[in-house]
Amino acid sequence: MHITPFQALACPLDGAPLHRNGSAWRCAAGHSFDIASQGHTHLLPVQKKRSRDPGDSKEMVAARRRFLNAGFYQPIAAAVSQAVLADLPHGTTASCLDAGCGEGYYLRQLAAATGDRQTFALLGLDISKWAILSAAKQDQRPTWVVGSNANLPVLPGTLDRVLCMFGFPVYAEFARVLKPDGQLLQVDAGPEHLRELREIIYPTLKPERTADVHTPEGFTSPSIETVRFPLDLTGPEQIADLLAMTPHLYRASAEGRAKAAALTALSVTVDVRLARFERNAAR
Repeated sequence: MHITPFQALACPLDGAPLHRNGSAWRCAAGHSFDIASQGHTHLLPVQKKRSRDPGDSKEMVAARRRFLNAGFYQPIAAAVSQAVLADLPHGTTASCLDAGCGEGYYLRQLAAATGDRQTFALLGLDISKWAILSAAKQDQRPTWVVGSNANLPVLPGTLDRVLCMFGFPVYAEFARVLKPDGQLLQVDAGPEHLRELREIIYPTLKPERTADVHTPEGFTSPSIETVRFPLDLTGPEQIADLLAMTPHLYRASAEGRAKAAALTALSVTVDVRLARFERNAAR
């Protein structure tokens, strides 16, 4: 894969284009954002933080890094990479944002799947500084920024693809930054996702959600693909890492977490929905 520098960053304070000047990004108004020695940049103004240290903790990021790098969710990454590449013309440079990128696994897998067929400008964004630090340490080719989906530091109409992997979609922002006919690839948990783990940690399971997919304003009705496969975890460390990288870590009671911690092996079903939305040509 050919990766070219991402050039469509916007100042999070006034929305103006950011230009790299040495070890900082600057806009015409003089706002300046330092590039850390690891290669990432903080583009989340203090006044827009909801807490001192938002997003996933250092421990959660480490658990996700171990689990994903072990290849357990590689079939999801393969399906997403295939969907990203499906309609891109060869010989052009495509811009792709992973909105809520965590420690960068899915962008790295996209890079690995592409080979020499495509040139990409890749941007990974997450509200967790620990996630972005981990991503930058593993691969410095993409541009990594600490930022929020609620106020993407990206210029309007500049992206060919946006990924939202188990994240918090802000459709108005996604529509704003995508080119006409650009695509949003969104992955969410399906009804059977990790059911076996949920049956252990919760007294009862909530009724299954409707299978209908809402079409957000600014997008066409999506195409839907289901990715489902069995997963065998052998050892309490792998089970603990899986739990730590899901919302169930906080939703489960202390008793439920204790039950999970007592497990030495677990077979679970991975069941996710991959929805591909196309940005309307006219808004």
